[in-house]
Amino acid sequence: MNNKINKVSIKNNKSYILPQWDTPEHIKACVTTRIGGFSQNSCKFFNLANHVGDNPEDVFQNRSLLASDLELINEPMWLEQVHGNLCLPWQQSEDPLTADASFTTTSNQPCVVMTADCLPVLFTNKQGNWIAACHAGWRGLEKGVIENTIANYKGKTSDLLAWIGPAISQKHFEVGEEVREQFCSHHSSYQTFFQPNEHGRFQFDFIGLARFIMTNLGICVYGGNYCSYTNDKLFYSYRRDGETGRMASLIWIEDNL
Repeated sequence: MNNKINKVSIKNNKSYILPQWDTPEHIKACVTTRIGGFSQNSCKFFNLANHVGDNPEDVFQNRSLLASDLELINEPMWLEQVHGNLCLPWQQSEDPLTADASFTTTSNQPCVVMTADCLPVLFTNKQGNWIAACHAGWRGLEKGVIENTIANYKGKTSDLLAWIGPAISQKHFEVGEEVREQFCSHHSSYQTFFQPNEHGRFQFDFIGLARFIMTNLGICVYGGNYCSYTNDKLFYSYRRDGETGRMASLIWIEDNL
């Protein structure tokens, strides 16, 4: 696996993480951080979510800044994420559609997911004519959101590339026996991703499990080297802070005609 170091781009006093992966040049992707923007209190500063108690006008301004910085032609397809496994084709809608992933084969249609410890997974293929963005918390991961997202790709899975964005690392992700049992009921080998701790619970490496699932499907996986919990200057973390904002992970096909 090739885990290149990701670049941090500073634009208009905001920081964006730029995935380093072997994609065609017209595939564009980035992850926002909490630096820059208008949000205050627990959401400071660059919160992109409307469901976390932030001032709606601040969120609107943050999203406008995002679109301007990235020179997006179309508004990203913002989703109402519910920790499920549904992946929808990209579409414009006045209200967010309920799903945890989206995909498209058309240029200038940004797919996006929001996270604050959950896994953001961005997908494309070697040809650069298919993309997807997937939100995988532990519930979505157990329900097969990654597999359902991949199922919308009609080519060979060995042509796919995936990049895992900032998420909570195993050291900080404690879960109970019931979570371990849910995963291990799918495959006994999953137990290797649950490390017993001194509290009779488990430290869950769900970044590692997601990578394992995708690698077994023949997908080349990058990323997974940012912990959202440990870096409070760059990232929001629900487990660390409770009430907090959300980062956005976006991918789009740039019109290269």
